[in-house]
Amino acid sequence: MKTDKAWRLGMGDMQVLPGPRHRPPLKRPIWIIVMVSLVSVFLVCAYIYPPQSRTSCYVFSSRSCNVISDWLPPAPAREYTDDELASRILVREILSMPPVQSKNAKIAFMFLSTGSLHFEKLWDKFFHGHEERFSVYVHASKEKPVHVSRYFINRDIRSEQVIWGKITMIDAERRLLANALKDPDNQHFVLLSDSCVPLRSFDYVYNYLMYSNISFVDSFVDPGPHGNGRYTEHMLPEIEMKDFRKGAQWFTMTRQHALIVVADSLYYSIFRDYCKPGFEGKNCIADEHYLPTFFHMLDPGGIANWSVTHVDWSERKWHPKSYKAHDVTYDLLKNITSIDQSVHVTSDEKRETTVKPCLWNGIQRPCYLFARKFYPETIDNLLHLFSNWTTI
Repeated sequence: MKTDKAWRLGMGDMQVLPGPRHRPPLKRPIWIIVMVSLVSVFLVCAYIYPPQSRTSCYVFSSRSCNVISDWLPPAPAREYTDDELASRILVREILSMPPVQSKNAKIAFMFLSTGSLHFEKLWDKFFHGHEERFSVYVHASKEKPVHVSRYFINRDIRSEQVIWGKITMIDAERRLLANALKDPDNQHFVLLSDSCVPLRSFDYVYNYLMYSNISFVDSFVDPGPHGNGRYTEHMLPEIEMKDFRKGAQWFTMTRQHALIVVADSLYYSIFRDYCKPGFEGKNCIADEHYLPTFFHMLDPGGIANWSVTHVDWSERKWHPKSYKAHDVTYDLLKNITSIDQSVHVTSDEKRETTVKPCLWNGIQRPCYLFARKFYPETIDNLLHLFSNWTTI
């Protein structure tokens, strides 16, 4: 009886409890839809107008934020081919070697010409009095030069034919480097043409090059038809388009860099086979792409990305502006020697211009030590002005 009574009391108690509240069935779905819509609009706006602060990057996924990507491990590198691995190890070992110590460090001036050098008298004036600090090498591709300066006599190396735009130009450069490397005192190497002239005194050039910690090799990205438009997928896997570079042919480089250029066979062979006029209907010029690409891939921090040889491309032709006798004035030479910014212009329709300061050991300095192209008729004017402009 007591049990039945307890049960009835329990049931009674339960009966006095309030029943469940009945909400209108449409309120919750509308509330959810509204909130989802607001959040969606907010995220779309954040994507279109990405946040710029680092704090915001933790909240939003933005194209301008690298914070999250910085946490992630780097993407696995492509596995190198056997030849590529051997080449990179060789380059690494050469670059890690301590520089050759020389009590009589010299600059090797390497002249690339077709025959006689029209400005030997000017170079004779430039070299005079500094006999122990330079050496000269001449590669004459068509005819044996007739020398008028004592500094050039018996300085011809074995030469072969050079055809503009073809790998024979690179062959001549490497041949000059190899001959200059035989002298252990040669610590810096300068490539010059028969139309090049000095813009500074010998002491200025010597100190500029010998006390710099980089090579002056020109290298930049040109997305246009005369840059990446010359690239071919036959260069894969060793050379990808993102690494393809363009630059002026005329360089100066350290002894270690000269060694890796002469030692290279892999990248040289790729440009020999796939960068030449007419290949796949393109006009690839090996001397404009081989060294800029080579150094960008193997030692990008070791080059200046601009050349110390001034060339005027303002006429936008296949060849740069050539100076005649009436062009050579004190003002022309003063203007060239006062330039302290390097300029690169792309070859596409945008003609995008990139201007960067010429940095010498971190200090902005005038860019140019040499200039081209000068006609032989300018020699008298240049000799007359030499003493004045080299003291600028």
